[in-house]
Amino acid sequence: MAFEFDAAFWATIALLVFLGVVFYLKVPGMITKMLDTRIKAIETELAEAERLRMEARMLLEEYEAKRQSATKEAESIVTAAREEAFRLTSEAKTSLETLITRRTKAVEDKIAQAESQAVAEVRSRSADVAIEAAQLLLSKQMATKGDALVDQAIKDVSSKLN
Repeated sequence: MAFEFDAAFWATIALLVFLGVVFYLKVPGMITKMLDTRIKAIETELAEAERLRMEARMLLEEYEAKRQSATKEAESIVTAAREEAFRLTSEAKTSLETLITRRTKAVEDKIAQAESQAVAEVRSRSADVAIEAAQLLLSKQMATKGDALVDQAIKDVSSKLN
């Protein structure tokens, strides 16, 4: 009776030979080593990603702090500018009021000077008119009563001398 080997037997033998060759060539160790290397690479990449994430978070916090600082600085600049504008407005108003007061005083002084000058001119003209009227009156009186007035003046002067 001859041994008849069926396909299952030969498949088992081939499997055992294959497994023997795999173990002889240390394929599981190579696979393990390859997987360990890949795991280490992944761990390194994860650590790098975590470091980059932390760095990004720190940068974000830093930029957020800078943004808040810039916002506060901008607000303080706006506040300072507003205060400066109010101060300049107040100074301009005060300056304008002073200018108006000074100009009003100057105009009032000019009016008073013009009024004084007009009064002086009226008085001067009145005096001139009075002198002319007196000259006319005296010349008329001198024509009619001139000799009598001269005689009376001479008597008055001589009586005061004696």
